[in-house]
Amino acid sequence: MKEYQTITEISGPLVFVETDEPVGYDEIVEIETTDGEIRRGQVLDSASDHVAIQTFEGTGGIDRDSSVRFLGETMKMPVTEDLLGRVLDGSGNPIDGGPDIVPDERRDIVGEAINPYSREYPEEFIQTGVSAIDGMNTLVRGQKLPIFSGSGLPHNDLALQIARQATVPEEEDGGDDDGSEFAVIFGAMGITAEEANEFMDDFERTGALERSVVFMNLADDPAVERTVTPRLALTTAEYLAFDKGYHVLVILTDMTNYCEALREIGAAREEVPGRRGYPGYMYTDLAQLYERAGRIKGEEGSVTQIPILTMPSDDITHPIPDLTGYITEGQILIDRDLNSQGVEPPVNVLPSLSRLMDDGIGEGLTRGDHGGVSDQIYAAYAEGEDLRDLVNIVGREALSERDNKYLDFADRFEEEFVQQGYDTNRDIEETLSIGWDLLSMLPREELNRVDEENIEEYYTDDEAETVEA
Repeated sequence: MKEYQTITEISGPLVFVETDEPVGYDEIVEIETTDGEIRRGQVLDSASDHVAIQTFEGTGGIDRDSSVRFLGETMKMPVTEDLLGRVLDGSGNPIDGGPDIVPDERRDIVGEAINPYSREYPEEFIQTGVSAIDGMNTLVRGQKLPIFSGSGLPHNDLALQIARQATVPEEEDGGDDDGSEFAVIFGAMGITAEEANEFMDDFERTGALERSVVFMNLADDPAVERTVTPRLALTTAEYLAFDKGYHVLVILTDMTNYCEALREIGAAREEVPGRRGYPGYMYTDLAQLYERAGRIKGEEGSVTQIPILTMPSDDITHPIPDLTGYITEGQILIDRDLNSQGVEPPVNVLPSLSRLMDDGIGEGLTRGDHGGVSDQIYAAYAEGEDLRDLVNIVGREALSERDNKYLDFADRFEEEFVQQGYDTNRDIEETLSIGWDLLSMLPREELNRVDEENIEEYYTDDEAETVEA
């Protein structure tokens, strides 16, 4: 361990130090101020005669007389199964007043890339209890499915609902999957103290904390710390999944704050910016996080990711949601209009998408009619939405009886299928049952995306029943 007192420049969260020997990239650094305070940092850029260090606790109080020690190792996360039920700060230190963590081992937070040959294709259903997701945009084990939201929208409420309700159902066919234990890794980046209190109150009230590990980086914590928080969370998730056999759900909120931290560091380094001032390497950086989701052949556990990001100005073409959409397997879109109507959760299923849905539903996973019901509802709701625009021009009286039924369908779909509140947990049977109730509003001949045998079993012709009565 070598110590230097050769700080040449301090810029934002960065400290520049002259060195007389090579220093490794990502190496952990201790900076001791003249007051004896120890700050931690990480080597961000290294040359033969100088290095750039990003400090996790800020640069306030650091001057040219401060001492810099290079520890000769990269940042590691102490991992153990005893982390379940614990609350940590954004740097992985306990803040819940519990006992010190005695780790089984310490793991590099960068992680190890999963060999593509060893990846197992995600195709097992995860039940979130939210109809708009389970019925229309199904989540499967090992998937990365982000939530696209906007400022002031209740994405945190939806995240908490998924965290406490998500279950891994046992296989109905008596397979070797016996419903392994399910754990939640919750990584919060740049959230307010009020949001943090809401998260913790909900976790403690519902008992979800017992099977969760919470990493909490607040808005007044150093921005640089946000760049390590998701890596600490994912390292913990990988340990629980691939060493301990858990099915792990990782919820990361808010990825926009993470990307803003990248932009702040890039500006301090005077890098040539990319789109809207964000670093040109932001796609690669996000991919390093998102691609840590998945399953490995021969391993029981899995890592499923739900990153949450708030789109600046509700712009889905903004670089953060744009790049996230390229990397991940779909998106769940929180809609401002539905939220203003009081729909909970306000998920707009039309622009939402789960690219792996078809592989996670069907006989033995959910139900044989799931795919057809989803397709038929999607088509009917899309037609109803188009007719709403037409009604604004010509009025409802100008529409045919068929068109009016599709308008009623769109209204009831939002009121009965999407609307369920944040405390209601629907299993897939209930979700599909509501779907069939809605489809029964439409004439039977309109159901062209559902198998005939499913129509015979589940379709109820209300008008015919009324006539018979």
